[in-house]
Amino acid sequence: MKIIVLGAGALGSILSAALTRSGQEVVLLARGPRAEFLREQGITLSGLIEDTVSVTIETDPAALGRADLLVLTPKSYDTLSALAPLANLQVDSVLSVQNGVLKNEQLADVFGTERTLGCIATISGEVLADGSVVFTQNQKFHLGELPTGITPRVEKLVQVFVDAGIAAVANDAMFDGEWSKFVAWMPLMALSVITRLETGKICSDPHSAGFAIEMIREAATIAIAEGVQVDDSGPLPAATICNGNDQAALEKLQQMGERLLTGAPNHRMSALQDLSRGKRLEVDETLGYLMRLADKHRIAAPAIKHAWQLVKAIDGFNH
Repeated sequence: MKIIVLGAGALGSILSAALTRSGQEVVLLARGPRAEFLREQGITLSGLIEDTVSVTIETDPAALGRADLLVLTPKSYDTLSALAPLANLQVDSVLSVQNGVLKNEQLADVFGTERTLGCIATISGEVLADGSVVFTQNQKFHLGELPTGITPRVEKLVQVFVDAGIAAVANDAMFDGEWSKFVAWMPLMALSVITRLETGKICSDPHSAGFAIEMIREAATIAIAEGVQVDDSGPLPAATICNGNDQAALEKLQQMGERLLTGAPNHRMSALQDLSRGKRLEVDETLGYLMRLADKHRIAAPAIKHAWQLVKAIDGFNH
């Protein structure tokens, strides 16, 4: 299978190396110094995979040719500019591992709804100063048709990723699942920027965890207004947190925090990684998007609003 991976950050590098190791024909579309570095040095992974892999690197979208699958990995604010040169790409299926819920609409606008698959990527890593990538989390990689359904192409792609060592599963409720991930991911993103703390610390501390619970419940209310049935498929059990009492929700979140502190004590949200490197943050496409929907449905979301204001201010002075 020929797979094009767009973007050479942590996830793009991890997926490209893993799929190449398993025998797939992978082309990594990258740019600038990162592209030249990977072309010369290969992709060096540590953590959950220990290997250096030589991957085909391409910098010219016009040279890509036909492919079976396109995997989109750039930050959400780069989506439209990244997709523009690929409008005429011949590809059977496309998916995005990006955060947020705008990505599928953007993919469908370019490639059509029939080629667009849903993806919930609860995997993570970090590009280190030496250019290598540490693979820190391989929890789940959900794939499915949109808005619902599992088809033979989904099952085939799931097996491709499983063979590459990625914890892929078929999901027949991707619309709800992607929203549920967004609801659970969003407070961790915001609080990592505001507190500068590792993810396990955010979840285990009662004060930051309590604020995360407020944000999750507000986001879930917005999601329900959009027709979503919130579930527990995200990085945090959003449905359980919303349906339980305050103390039970706090205990659940703190338990997850303790597990992270034990199993992945250095795990940092990608937003915190970007902040530390002076990069732009995904604010308008995530927290800002939620605030627009809250206004649309006339839903009060004070915790999300305060987090959005703070992250927006931090981002404004950071790049």
